[in-house]
Amino acid sequence: MRYLDFLRGVHEALQPPTYLEVGVRHGGSLALSRARSIGVDPAFRIRSELVCPVALYRETSDDFFARPKPCAFLEGDPVALSFIDGLHLFEFVLRDFMNVERHARWWTPIVFDDILPRSVTEAARDRQTRAWTGDVYKIEAALRRERPDLICLRVDTEPTGLLVVLGADAGAERLRTRYEDLVREGVVEDPQPVPADVLERRGALLPQELLDSELWALLREARETSVGRDEGLARVRGVLGLGGANGAGLLRRAAERLRSPR
Repeated sequence: MRYLDFLRGVHEALQPPTYLEVGVRHGGSLALSRARSIGVDPAFRIRSELVCPVALYRETSDDFFARPKPCAFLEGDPVALSFIDGLHLFEFVLRDFMNVERHARWWTPIVFDDILPRSVTEAARDRQTRAWTGDVYKIEAALRRERPDLICLRVDTEPTGLLVVLGADAGAERLRTRYEDLVREGVVEDPQPVPADVLERRGALLPQELLDSELWALLREARETSVGRDEGLARVRGVLGLGGANGAGLLRRAAERLRSPR
């Protein structure tokens, strides 16, 4: 499944009232939104019809989030869905996540593009290919290690995979206090040492299987009824088959399904 088709399914299932996109480019993904939306990109060139109320900011995400009230267009509501597809370098996507999280709730899916490069060359920090992921893939390992309270779902979309992150905590400080160390550890010279499990997409969820799950209805209900973070994440883990003997859980099935190298 192409990543835009998956994102379309997420919009339809989640029905978010607000949406924030970092990295608009030609507007293909922003065109999927029917919510009050914000798009941020220093060089966007919209080629798709946008049918949602939208505020576009032609600036870097760092400059956008440095505004006194960057999400004022959302009229005080938190971000209900976010897509991060900006500059494909680890330190930038890490900052984008930290900034988006400040305006999100635990039930806000924060989705990263390009986390499953198909080759070491495609994952280079110094772009060498037409299709380019850079070292965005490092965000998953960093979040799993530094923020075990989050739920990270690797999704096997084409061409280069998505990462869906749940459990945002607007008051979390761990990544901010660790940012310089994480960048110093994570930013290395090319060629990037891309782990085999990333190149082979091990443990990635099938997109349609995830779209067909109860996850989105649960998140929508939590948004509408103000379910607490601890209770809500426990329910999400139950749907995904985490922390129990539910052998039919999505993540358990994905762990048993090894993808062949591409």
